[in-house]
Parts: sequence; structure tokens; C-alpha cells
Amino acid sequence: MPKPAKLGPQPGNPAELIIDGEVKTNEWQLVPQLEAGEELDPSTLPSGKIILPLRQWLAHRDALASRSEEVGIWLDSEEGAEQIAEEAAKLPVIAVHFPAFADGRGFTAGRMLRERYSFTGELRAVGGFMRDQLTYLQRCGFNAYAFEGEQPLASLKDSMSDFGDSYQTGVDQPLPMFRRRF
Repeated sequence: MPKPAKLGPQPGNPAELIIDGEVKTNEWQLVPQLEAGEELDPSTLPSGKIILPLRQWLAHRDALASRSEEVGIWLDSEEGAEQIAEEAAKLPVIAVHFPAFADGRGFTAGRMLRERYSFTGELRAVGGFMRDQLTYLQRCGFNAYAFEGEQPLASLKDSMSDFGDSYQTGVDQPLPMFRRRF
């Protein structure tokens, strides 16, 4: 029998993050992934606002229905937005994990959640993204950023305005430059 694959990097859960361009206290607790074969007991989950891995949320969403306003999910890099589809619009927060800055699958997930599945809640980037990607994350619909490491958030939020305008369409600007006559 083959050995189950080891879990990849888990996203961190910093005490502060950038939400809608402001540094704010993190009110949500990120629940880590379980190893293959481990089972989650919903009664052992902490009280308050939690963000569950998609696999655990799918397995226990009926048991968590009474906590719908305080339960969000996080998508790992190999999990697509289509796995939650119409359920996305009912969630208060969705975190998308970027295991490394070179893994761009989360950008697609963010844009699909906003444009195809009408998600209007907090869309949080977690994991190994970097400052230079903030503008692109914002263009894909992300409005919250949980940085890992010891980075001064006040200076990081300034990089969200590195570019004044874009030629292409995005979640933040649905019209291309040539359609916007000044």
C-alpha cells in the first residue's frame, strides 16, 4: 500500500493583515489541513470566526450550517473555485493559499470567485505571495492579504497603488483602457 502524500506548506495566520487597504486585526482563525486519514470532529473546532480547509468544510458543512456567518473556507493551490461554485456567494470569507510566490493558480481562483460565482465577501490571499504581486492580486478581486514573516504592513499597503491605471480589464476595472475615454 502506498504511503499517503505529505502535506505541503500550510498558510500562516498573522495577528494583523491588510483588508481593503488598511492594516486591521485578524478576526479569523485559520484551521490547518489534516493529514490524509485524519478525521475532523466539528465539535472540537474553536468558537468564533474560523477558516476551514475546503476538504474539511465539504465533509462537515451540514454540521456547521448554524455557524454560517462565522465559518469561511480556504482553497489550497490545487483546489479550484469551481469546487465551491454557487456556495461561494453564501460564504463570509474565502482564503486562497499561495504555497509559493511562483504559483499563480490562486490568481485564477480569485478572479473566478468574483466574476463567475459572484462572491462579494472578503477574498483573502494567504501563504507565500510577495509585495510585488499585490497590484495583480487586487486586479483579480482580492481585498485582504495575510503576509507571512516579519514585514511592516504599513509600508506594504503602499505598494497597492504602485500602478495608476491598467490597459487590460480586471475585477477592479471591467473596461479596457480604449473603452474608457477621459
